[in-house]
Amino acid sequence: MDRFDAMKAFVRVVEAGSFTKAAQTLHMSRTTVTQLVQQLEARLRLKLLNRTTRRVNVTEDGAVYYDRIVRVLAELEDVESSLPGASAAPGGVLRVDVPSPFAAIILMPALPQFHARYPEIQFDMGASDRKVDLIGENVDCVVRGGAIADPSLAARHVGDLQLGVYAAPAYLARAGTPRHPAELQDGGHRIVKYRWSGSDDGFPYAMHKGGESVRMQGRHILTIDDGNAYLAAGLAGLGVLWLPEYMAKAHAASGALMPLFADWRSDPMPLYVAYPPRRHVSKKLRVFIDWVAELMAQHAPVAAYDAAAR
Repeated sequence: MDRFDAMKAFVRVVEAGSFTKAAQTLHMSRTTVTQLVQQLEARLRLKLLNRTTRRVNVTEDGAVYYDRIVRVLAELEDVESSLPGASAAPGGVLRVDVPSPFAAIILMPALPQFHARYPEIQFDMGASDRKVDLIGENVDCVVRGGAIADPSLAARHVGDLQLGVYAAPAYLARAGTPRHPAELQDGGHRIVKYRWSGSDDGFPYAMHKGGESVRMQGRHILTIDDGNAYLAAGLAGLGVLWLPEYMAKAHAASGALMPLFADWRSDPMPLYVAYPPRRHVSKKLRVFIDWVAELMAQHAPVAAYDAAAR
């Protein structure tokens, strides 16, 4: 038995709650994963897992062992990368999930610089706005805008996205140009509604001007849960959009989108990197989070009031 492989297999079974899911993320057969865990239990003379037809649950001894082994495996990765004869740079596969517009507009253009700095890190990247089961899917972190819905996750606030209101010229020609945000509640106007992952509610858009504040949902004929499709719907003239500046900038410059309510401001949208709350964050994840924070400092820095509070 390879103790290292057996420990990794046990950790993945606990996190995924299934031998089948663990085998998929480890690129092993289910039989191999089962045998590794059984051999580990035989060596320790302890029952680490309770198996049922539907679920695998960790025993009390298994929970204690898991807690220690997660830290040992992460620390071993750091030790190996810091040895004099080893590469000084962190390495390995980093599994992340980011919003698709963020990936296309901000992350991908800057990724060559990241790889120049950390050439041994290999990405397995999802580009989506879906709700990700970080532990079950073996994902190291996600980048998400808005509040983190799962309180069990650790998260770092890496930026504040400034929001603006935009509409396509074709939409404004048809519906007229609203002069006050409250007009978007009228029957003559429509918004494109963005559905946040795991929720049927749209972002509660709030706008401010002097001492006046307006909070609205607006009327809609379309709800979308993907950032690129949301933008495309606005460009097609289907309704008014609330967009982060980085998504709107090029289209506003070309005239494909027209800014509305220039003398009003919207609450910024916080951007987070969220990850499982393990006691030891791997070196490759730590440098990625630091790099995203560095990148966002150029595009959408954390608001001064928040930075001062940290």
